[in-house]
Amino acid sequence: MELQGHGGPVLLRALLDRLFQLGCRPAEPGEFTRRAVENGKIDLSQAEAVAACIDAATVRAGKQAQKQLQGAFGQHVQGLMQRLTALVAHVEASLDFPEDEIPELFFDRLASQAATEIISPIERLLATAELGERLFDGANVAIVGSPNVGKSSLLNALAGRDRAIVSNIPGTTRDVLEVDFEVHGIPVRLADTAGLRKSDDSIEQEGVRRAERAASQADAIVFVADASRPETWSAEIDADIYLMNKTDLEHAAIPKHFIPVCVGDGRGLDLLRDRLASQLGDMDIADEGVLVTRERHRVILSDVREHLELGLRTIHREDQLELTAMEWRRAWSLLGSILGIGDVDHILDLVFSEFCIGK
Repeated sequence: MELQGHGGPVLLRALLDRLFQLGCRPAEPGEFTRRAVENGKIDLSQAEAVAACIDAATVRAGKQAQKQLQGAFGQHVQGLMQRLTALVAHVEASLDFPEDEIPELFFDRLASQAATEIISPIERLLATAELGERLFDGANVAIVGSPNVGKSSLLNALAGRDRAIVSNIPGTTRDVLEVDFEVHGIPVRLADTAGLRKSDDSIEQEGVRRAERAASQADAIVFVADASRPETWSAEIDADIYLMNKTDLEHAAIPKHFIPVCVGDGRGLDLLRDRLASQLGDMDIADEGVLVTRERHRVILSDVREHLELGLRTIHREDQLELTAMEWRRAWSLLGSILGIGDVDHILDLVFSEFCIGK
C-alpha cells in the first residue's frame, strides 16, 4: 500500500502510527521492485535499472538506464546463456558416450564457437564498462599547474558560473575547490587546486599538499600552463591533458602536446571537452548500444570470461573434458546471477540494500 496524505510531518506521523497499530509495517528498501523480480515480472538487471533511473544525473545516463529497464541488457545476457547452454550440452553428450569416437574437428568447432559467439561479445561488453560506470558514478578531474596560469578561470568557464575567485595575485587559491558539471553526458567533479610552487607560507604549503593529493585521487589530471610564461610549461605532476592558456598573448613556440586555449574568450574549450570526454572513456553515442553500467556486472562478466577460457584449455584433452564442462557450467551460473536466476538470495539482499525505501 502506498499512501499520499495532506499536511506536514505531524499529521503524516500520526497517520503512520495508527497504521502500525493496525498491523502494517514500513516497506523495506526496494521491496516493491524486489517482489516484481521474485514473481518473474522483471529480471534482476531490470530491477537495478530502476535504481539507475532514479540516480541518473544526466540525460545520457537516464537514456542508458531506460534501455536496461526495457530489458536490452538482460536480453543480451540471455542470448549468451542460450549459446553457452548449447555448447555445454555438446560437451556433456560426448562425456555420456565415451565409447563413440568423436572427431577432433568437432571440438575445434566448439572451441571456435565459444571464442567467437560468447567470449568476444563479453569482451565487447567489458570494453564499455569504463564509460558505463562513469555515467552513473561520475569522474573526478583535477586542474593543476603553477600559480596564476588560469586554473580558476578554467573551472569557472567549464562550470558556466563564477565559482572560484579569480585574481592577478598569485596564490589566491589555497584549498581544493570542487564544482560539478558534465561533459558529453558524463558527470564530472572538477577540482581547482592551489598553484604548485615552493613557498615559505605554511598555509600555501598545505594547499600544495592538498593539490597533490587531489591529483593522486583523480580519474584525469589537466595541467594548465601560461603561454606567455615558459617557466610554467614544465609539469611537476604527470598529467593526462596538457593545456596552454592565454594563447592570445605573445608567446614562444608551444610544444605540440599542449592544447592551445584562451579561457578568457572560450577558444579551444570545445576541443578540451572532447579530449576530456575521450580520456574518461567516451564513445560515439551512435555506437553506444547497451553498456555495462554496474561494477557487479563487470566483475561477473570478467569471471565468466575466465571460466570460459579455462574450459578452452582442456577441451582437446579427452581425459580432462569434464573440466571443460565444469568450467562452462560455472560460467553459465554466473551469467544467470546477473538476471537473478538460481540461488541468488544474497545477491538480492545486496542489490536492494542500495534502494530507497519502498520503490
